[in-house]
Amino acid sequence: MNHYLDLFLNYLVVEKGLTKNTLDAYSRDIGRYLDFLDKGGRSAPDQVRPLDVASFLASLKEAGIGPRSRARALSAIRMFHRFLLVENYGTLNPTSIIEAPKALNRLPKVLSFREVEALLSSALGDGVQDVRDRAMLELLYATGLRVSELVSLKVRELNLTAGYLLAFGKGSKERLVPLGDAAAAAVGIYLGSVRQSLDKTGECEYLFLSRLGDRMTRQSFWNIIKKRALAAGIRKGISPHTLRHSFATHLLENGADLRSVQLMLGHADLSTTQIYTHVSRERLKRIHGEFHPRG
Repeated sequence: MNHYLDLFLNYLVVEKGLTKNTLDAYSRDIGRYLDFLDKGGRSAPDQVRPLDVASFLASLKEAGIGPRSRARALSAIRMFHRFLLVENYGTLNPTSIIEAPKALNRLPKVLSFREVEALLSSALGDGVQDVRDRAMLELLYATGLRVSELVSLKVRELNLTAGYLLAFGKGSKERLVPLGDAAAAAVGIYLGSVRQSLDKTGECEYLFLSRLGDRMTRQSFWNIIKKRALAAGIRKGISPHTLRHSFATHLLENGADLRSVQLMLGHADLSTTQIYTHVSRERLKRIHGEFHPRG
């Protein structure tokens, strides 16, 4: 069955133009699924039954995999079996009667404005890493970029004079995102005083570099933001996406319209952006309960 996975991934690249991150996720999910089928003696598409798919999802649940991740895995498996049907590698679709696991609508975690200020202030030093980290944190909070977009950003995609950058989101869709004065200033200092010392060859096109002169990775920035959060005294769980959530929530709390926030975040569907209106309402309820005499 792994032969069909190779064909499927090639189809996703050629026909769907999916990003490497999405392809990696599909490869992991379906690879795990095919290993499960192989242990059950299923070696051909038409040998797979709905019970096999349901049993695989149950095994994910037993392994502690959450409903969102199980739903994502089922989505990948459904697409895989539809591919097998369309390409005449099989005649059955064992996923047609399988329902997706119900996911809880958990609100995203956000930082307060005071916590954001503390996080940014954790990188106020003049050292190379301080200046670079400050620029990355300022830019992430000012633009709401995904971490993959941040580390993929190239110098030529930045226009500090005009105050915007060109971001490439999911499906390689591009969008213009305003920077703001604070982020533009921090990035300008980084470009003028630090980046050249990090770019050992003088030929790297990416904006943010590691201390070894390589392109910054998502994992490295994840470690940076966790270290800076600890230094800022922030004890709640934090990730690069927390700043994206905070960016959107703070904009809406200060009067930005939902459509503008959607465009800046690069959401294809407005309903995805609407989660942040719920975050704002929950915060208002919290404030009311804390400060109103009869709250």
